[in-house]
Amino acid sequence: MNSDSQKYFSELVTKLQDGSITKKELEKLLYFFLNNQEIKDWPAHLGSKEEVEQRIHEKIRLELDFDKKKVSPVLPLYKKPLFRYAIAASVMLFITFTTVFNNKTQEIQPVVVANTIETGTDKATLTLEDGSTVVLEKGKVYTNKNVNSSGKELVYTNSKTSSKKTAYHYLTIPRGGQFAITLADGTKVWLNSETQLKFPVHFVAGKTRSVELVYGEAYFEVSPSTNHNGAGFTVLQKNQQVHVLGTEFNIKAYKDDSNIATTLVEGKVEMQFGAVKQKLIPNQKASLDLNTNKVKIAKVDVYSEICWKDGIFSFEDKPLGEIMKVLSRWYDIEVVFENESIKKEQFNGVLIKDRNIEDILKSIKNTGIINKYEFKNKTLILK
Repeated sequence: MNSDSQKYFSELVTKLQDGSITKKELEKLLYFFLNNQEIKDWPAHLGSKEEVEQRIHEKIRLELDFDKKKVSPVLPLYKKPLFRYAIAASVMLFITFTTVFNNKTQEIQPVVVANTIETGTDKATLTLEDGSTVVLEKGKVYTNKNVNSSGKELVYTNSKTSSKKTAYHYLTIPRGGQFAITLADGTKVWLNSETQLKFPVHFVAGKTRSVELVYGEAYFEVSPSTNHNGAGFTVLQKNQQVHVLGTEFNIKAYKDDSNIATTLVEGKVEMQFGAVKQKLIPNQKASLDLNTNKVKIAKVDVYSEICWKDGIFSFEDKPLGEIMKVLSRWYDIEVVFENESIKKEQFNGVLIKDRNIEDILKSIKNTGIINKYEFKNKTLILK
């Protein structure tokens, strides 16, 4: 558990203790707990794992007892339980309860699921300056000059060169893939499914460090300008530029999206849309509407925006159509809605990315929004 995750986890536990935790925060705390059972550096100030477990258990029981009529549909997408039977039973009750509407449980219909749909994994294609390509994938080691890959992350080392021409590489993440890269300046970038990043093999000392997010979604942890003689860092995108000095932020700019979303986690950024400039402060998201070129700034729950890089998809009041767009990229499938109206149905919930798609679809179906689903090759049909 890194320092940021530990801080966030501590804040949620504090809210749990003082009773101010919301349902959404309780869900996040639960999944933090599920995914940190075996860590060696468990934060001692939070109390024992058993004490935290018991408090979560009690809070879930309270939610079940006192707020039954206000529960919204929740996607109960969770990792295999690593906790004791008491909390497991409560979670199952919590999950079961969310399938109940108007005091009756939806009838479960038979479904048809293809077993050939694979969960996304670490994979990418590296395109070198001469146009040749290298396939990177989990478990496969690659080494060449000043770059090496463990099969999960690509790492560049800064090399001194007398060449005046800057060589550029492309890292392309396919549907059903994810990968990370450490650039030559020490900046780390996490790349989501269906994403492409263009970047220089090395950076020129004292000059602005620039990369291009060609399309897709990426989380940047930028090496501070103080480590590079004051040189700033710029992320180019065909519709905007993000100028930073040293910070962490997320950019989502998929080819089939109608807007570009930039979320600032910490530090400072200045965004430029043509001649218009806009500064962001931490916990703000800028949404650029590509149809109108108008920008909307809003305060957001940062963790929900960036947790994809930690193996989690968080959906807060997201319509089913948008959720399925995310899942289609991760599982490399096409989705067809026989009933277009259900695209607008909203959900709250957390999806652990390593889950089998069958588990996820059953969870969605159990809310009663869809009657059944089936696969035809790699096309998912929701009915």
